[in-house]
Amino acid sequence: MATHYISTVTVSIVVLLASLIITVVTTKETISLDVHLLEFSLNLEYLEAEFFLFGAFGNGLNGIAPELTDGGSPPIVAKVAKLRDNVTGEIIAQFGLQEVGHLRAIKSTVKRFSRLLLDLSKSSFAKLMDKAFGRPPHPPFDPYANDINFLLASYLIPYVRLTGYVGVNPLLQNPTSRQLVAGLLGVESGQDAVIRTLLYERRALKVKPYGQATSLLVRDEFSLSFPRTPEEILRIIYGSGHESVPGGFYPKGGNGLIARLYLHTT
Repeated sequence: MATHYISTVTVSIVVLLASLIITVVTTKETISLDVHLLEFSLNLEYLEAEFFLFGAFGNGLNGIAPELTDGGSPPIVAKVAKLRDNVTGEIIAQFGLQEVGHLRAIKSTVKRFSRLLLDLSKSSFAKLMDKAFGRPPHPPFDPYANDINFLLASYLIPYVRLTGYVGVNPLLQNPTSRQLVAGLLGVESGQDAVIRTLLYERRALKVKPYGQATSLLVRDEFSLSFPRTPEEILRIIYGSGHESVPGGFYPKGGNGLIARLYLHTT
């Protein structure tokens, strides 16, 4: 199954490159997909950093680490969350600072791009949560309204990123790239576990306005984290169900070679 997955993802990306007649000139060493796969991860790392920082501090990268924005646009309608539990607030703050470190680590390794436009409005989260729960409630889901809503929204982003790293890791060729992703995956897994623990402590509470309780871990038939390809990640974070149709958290689409090539296939 792993071999099939690797070949499928590799062929998918190679065919995409070939279809756009992109010629890659190499010197002594063949250029691998490592750089582009790591660069792709910046899309979600920016999203995580801004969401956690705004949720905890009411301010994002502009106030915490402006040098990492590289002049990019500030997010749309991001705001501080109404976190009543001090422990939850402290944890979210730590997550935000961890994501700042992730951005620094990736940007020091691969070609960097400026912060892309992010839509962190409650309507963006509401659309995704409506799909997850199968129906739009009244009033709409608001991630900033309370602790449990913010935790649910927080779980969505790191878990998509986590499964993305699980999918990327087998494709990387360079030991330095693998070491970086292993470090990132370890922290993302830790964030995922902490959020799940906090939600489990609130398992008896209903998610308003959906009236449903939180669920346990999502995994494959072997109880392992399943991998996601870049295409699958884009379909989720765009909220459109298609890797070539931007929207959701990314009104203008993702950045980096892989994300931009998909946009150009429309």
